Amino acid sequence: MASSVNASPDQLDFTGLDLICPINVDDISNRWLNPYIPVPEQMIKEYPLNVSRFICQILKSYAAAATRGRGILPFIHPAQMVVMEQPANSPLATCLSLTRICETPLPGSEDAAATILQREMESITELRESYDDMSLLAAFQAYLIYSMVLFFRLDQRPNPFFRQAMMNLQGLACSASQRGLVCRADQHHARPRWEEWIVTEAKRRTLYVMYFFDSILSAQENLPTFLGTELQGLPAPANKILWQAQGRGNWEKAYNVYLAEWTENGLTIDELWPTPADLNEAEIAQRRLRVDRWVENIDEFGTMLYAVVSCTHGT
Repeated sequence: MASSVNASPDQLDFTGLDLICPINVDDISNRWLNPYIPVPEQMIKEYPLNVSRFICQILKSYAAAATRGRGILPFIHPAQMVVMEQPANSPLATCLSLTRICETPLPGSEDAAATILQREMESITELRESYDDMSLLAAFQAYLIYSMVLFFRLDQRPNPFFRQAMMNLQGLACSASQRGLVCRADQHHARPRWEEWIVTEAKRRTLYVMYFFDSILSAQENLPTFLGTELQGLPAPANKILWQAQGRGNWEKAYNVYLAEWTENGLTIDELWPTPADLNEAEIAQRRLRVDRWVENIDEFGTMLYAVVSCTHGT
């Protein structure tokens, strides 16, 4: 197993991350084309009306939490809140400060506030190629938060801007994902560095939130929503003990337990999708056992995701 970084055990060092990307990230950046250029392997995903309303309410709560500065959004790891204060110009630090102007906008001021956020979004897009790994993750998260605040708090309903914004957001997601979505240590069933795990877990969670938001925008524009088959094989959200671990030592102990419990590797996101027709009864039973084990220790983000897929696919 990998050893902790030197110096103070809880000192965070996000340099030299050993990450890999096991999927074709171009399919993420091209996702906006799916309704216009159908391909045979696409699978339409039809959310029941009550599920769409549930997703809307959850994403709306994320936008509200950002504007009110209450708590940490479940796709931003607490450690990020520490490191982003060091480069004061972090896109995420700027975002969480700027969106506070949208907490209680005065009547008639929504458009002015929206213009301010949109300018910051344009700045992120222009600087995308210059970001290092952590800044790119922060930029991806910030752009998603801006988009949700515009939609849910400032009532900027779908228009040409949102379609372009989603294209830009998927482009950021692609760039961030290309720099690694899983830890290389995971390929050998070993414990990665805490920093590596933080980055990949936060990145995947942000990716899953983006896909939910994309489905809401698509529904508003009467466009079909497609199953994110390009994400197949990525880990499902980690358990709450790992995500909420206080300090490196506690996280390492929790990860050792995780490795012992999941000797055949952890649950992947596609195991929550419709059951493949070619699975036999034993394989289906084993899949259900894995899902049950995963559900035992998930946090509120995992619970939300499971509620959506379970009510949609009957997982």
